[in-house]
Amino acid sequence: MNNKTSNVTKLCLASMFIAIGWLLPFVSGQNTELGNMLCLMHIPVLVAGYALGAQYGLLVGVVTPLTRFLIFGRPAIYPTAVCMAVELAGYGFLSGLIYGMLKKSGKVNDIAAIYISLISAMIGGRLLWGVSRVVCGVFSQSAFTWSAFVTAGFVTAIPGMLIQLFLIPAIVMAVGKINKN
Repeated sequence: MNNKTSNVTKLCLASMFIAIGWLLPFVSGQNTELGNMLCLMHIPVLVAGYALGAQYGLLVGVVTPLTRFLIFGRPAIYPTAVCMAVELAGYGFLSGLIYGMLKKSGKVNDIAAIYISLISAMIGGRLLWGVSRVVCGVFSQSAFTWSAFVTAGFVTAIPGMLIQLFLIPAIVMAVGKINKN
C-alpha cells in the first residue's frame, strides 16, 4: 500500500472512530452522570491511538467531543466539551505514541505494551483534563479544587476505567490478529 492510500485509509478509519465516539454515549441514554461513570466516548479514541498512531489518535480525540456537541448538543461546549477535547487528545496521542515506542523497542510483549500504554494514556489524559478544568475555571471565575479533580477524574470514573482496562486490550489484540491474517 503506497503512502497516499495509507493516509486515505487512516483518514477513513479516523472518521469511523469519530462516528463511534458520537454514538456510544447514547448507550448511557445521554445521562451525564452515567456518561461520566462509563466514559464511553473514550473507547474509540483510545483504540484510534493504537490502530492509527499518535497523530490520528490526537485528531480523533480533539474532534469527537467538539463535533458531537455541534451535532447532538452534548456534551455542553464549555467547559465540558472543551476539556474533554484536551483529555481525549491526550488519550489518543499517548496511547499511540507509547504503544508505538514500546512495539518498536521490541523489549516488551504485545499485551504488556498495550497495558503500559493504556494506563499511561489514562493517567496522562486525566491530568490534561484536570489542567484544562483549572484553566477554564480561571476564565469562568469558578474554582476547580483538588477534591473535585480526584472525585470527577478518578472516583466517579472507576467503572469506565475498568471497562477500558478490560475492553481496550481485547479490541487491540483482536484487531492485531485480523491485521496479521
